[in-house]
Amino acid sequence: MRIVVTGATGNVGTALMTELMTTSGIDSVAGLARRPVPPGYLDQVEWHRADVAADDLLPVLRGADAVVHLAWLFQPTHRPEVTWRTNVEGTACVLRAAAESGAGTVVVASSVGAYSARRSTSPVDESWPTYGVPTAAYSREKAYVERMLDSFEHERPGTRVVRMRTAFTFQRAAAVQQRRLFLGPLAPTSLLRWARVPLLPDPGGDLVLQALHASDAARAYRQAVLRPVRGAFNVAAEPVLDMPQVGRLLHGRAVPVPFRVVRAAMSAAWNAHLVPAAPGLLDLAHVLPMMATDRAREELEWEPRISSIAAVEEFLDGLRSSEGGPTPPLAASSGGPWRWREFTTGVGTRP
Repeated sequence: MRIVVTGATGNVGTALMTELMTTSGIDSVAGLARRPVPPGYLDQVEWHRADVAADDLLPVLRGADAVVHLAWLFQPTHRPEVTWRTNVEGTACVLRAAAESGAGTVVVASSVGAYSARRSTSPVDESWPTYGVPTAAYSREKAYVERMLDSFEHERPGTRVVRMRTAFTFQRAAAVQQRRLFLGPLAPTSLLRWARVPLLPDPGGDLVLQALHASDAARAYRQAVLRPVRGAFNVAAEPVLDMPQVGRLLHGRAVPVPFRVVRAAMSAAWNAHLVPAAPGLLDLAHVLPMMATDRAREELEWEPRISSIAAVEEFLDGLRSSEGGPTPPLAASSGGPWRWREFTTGVGTRP
C-alpha cells in the first residue's frame, strides 16, 4: 500500500508519519511539505517539497492507494486571502489530483471547528451541522472544505472519503509552534517558562475544551486509512476540560470576566498586532459543541491512550523546555523577526 500525506511535517503530520512507518502492510509513504525536512529525518519516507495550492501534485499522488490531507495554514490572520488560498484552494487542488491519480481513499483533516454553534453542552455526534461559526476564519474555511467534500463524494462515489473531526491536538514537540501561532512572540516568557498563569479569565457561557494527543490522532488517521470506513469521525480524549480545570493545570485559578470584556481585550491586542490569534477564535471556542466519539471507538476500533489532561500537561512541559520539534514548522529556531513579520502581514510566507 502506498500512502501520500500532505502537511507531513506539522503537529499531527509528524506523529502520523512515525505511525505509518511502523505499520505492517504499508509499503511506501510519501510526505509533502512546504519547507524541506532536515537531513536524516525519517529517511524511509519519500519526501517532496510542494505548495498544495501552487504546485502540480499529480506526479506525487500517482500510484497512491490513499491520500491523507493535513496541510493547513493558521497564519496570517490579518491576511485571510493567504490562508484561504492554502486551506480552501489547496484542498481543491489535492482533491483534484487525488481524483486524477485514481486514489481509492481520501482522508481529510476536518475539525471540531467545522461544527455549527452548540445549543447545549450535551455531546453531539457526526450528524451535527457543519456550517461553522461565521466570525472565525478558521471555522469558515473548515466548513467550506466540508461542502467541498460533499461535492467530491457525490461526483466520485467510488472513492472512499473520510473526514476526521479532531479536538484541539497537543504534543510536547509542537508546543513552541503553537505558542507562535496563537500567543505570538510578545507573550510573557517568564510565565510561559513555568507554564503558570495565576489568574485565567473565564468568559463564562460554559466554555469547555476537548483535547487530544497527537499520537492518538495519528492512530485514528491510520485506522481511517486501513479500515473500510466512510464519512465523518469525531476524535477526542477524555475528560472534557472546563476553565477551572485549565486554571489548575496552569497553577492558577479561573476568574469570571464578562465575555464582552475578554473579547474586546483580545480584539484590541489583535488589531494592534500584539497577538496573532484573531478574536473570532474566542467566538468559536465559546460555542463549540462537545463531540461524542462513539463512532470512532466502534468503527475505527480506536481508543485514546493519553487523557486530555495528560496531553495538555505535555504541551505545557513543551512550553517550559522551549525545545521544539524536528521539522521546520515545529522547530524552536523557526521564530524570530521574519516569523513576526509573517504572521502580522503575510509577507515572507514561505512556500
